[in-house]
Amino acid sequence: MTTNNALSDWTRDFHQVCDNRAFLFYVVFGANAGNLRLSRSQYRCDGVPDGLELLAYGPGRHPEVLDSFRDGYLWEALQARQPALAETIAAQTECVVLRGTFADEATLNYFRNTIGLLTCMLDCGGVAIYDPQSFTWWSRSDWKTKVFEPGLPQPGEHVVILVSDEEDGTQWFHTRGMRKFGRPDLSLHSVPAGYREAVVDLFNRFIDLHAYGGVIAEGQEIHMRTLPEGMICVHGGDEDDPDFNNVHVEIMWPSAPGR
Repeated sequence: MTTNNALSDWTRDFHQVCDNRAFLFYVVFGANAGNLRLSRSQYRCDGVPDGLELLAYGPGRHPEVLDSFRDGYLWEALQARQPALAETIAAQTECVVLRGTFADEATLNYFRNTIGLLTCMLDCGGVAIYDPQSFTWWSRSDWKTKVFEPGLPQPGEHVVILVSDEEDGTQWFHTRGMRKFGRPDLSLHSVPAGYREAVVDLFNRFIDLHAYGGVIAEGQEIHMRTLPEGMICVHGGDEDDPDFNNVHVEIMWPSAPGR
């Protein structure tokens, strides 16, 4: 009897070919790459994706790398909000960094495989995952429940929408994490009070469009009943921009300066 061991593709229903390349970067604290027992069926992973590097650090191999991740604002925020998780991470003496760049494809199988690999690392000694692209610290239980167990790409779990106050009383909405899908992040300045729900709705629509392979055209207009007319999309930025570490689409609010 023949068993079909094929894994389900994570298809991109809106895929349009583009030149952007996806980039993944994760840190698994407590993991040891030498202890992996990677099961294809258990982890929905048919191997380490081409282009993904696994870099191990520990007491005898650049231990300072661990502390470089346990420093700064994001680390201090974790200590304040989730002290038990921060204490567990602080106690670790080794980690594995997963880093890789991937050409634009019609599936997200590279992402599926990486999620499976990360989950396997949690089952083989890892205690937490740090995702610097979306400013997220994952406990083992949260990662499995929210990321792995659904068995779907779930872009909203991998992209964060940030809101920053601006000097004139308006707000700046911006994302981080779209580079995992090889697509620009989003930015919208000068949003007046009262539009938060509508802007988050717009961003979530664009996050899904991008993650599933769509492309926002230069000059694309926004037509939503809950938002004012006259908003357009303009591409800009580069991967050295510290706000995104990625290129981005600037959505222009119609009353913004210069419009």
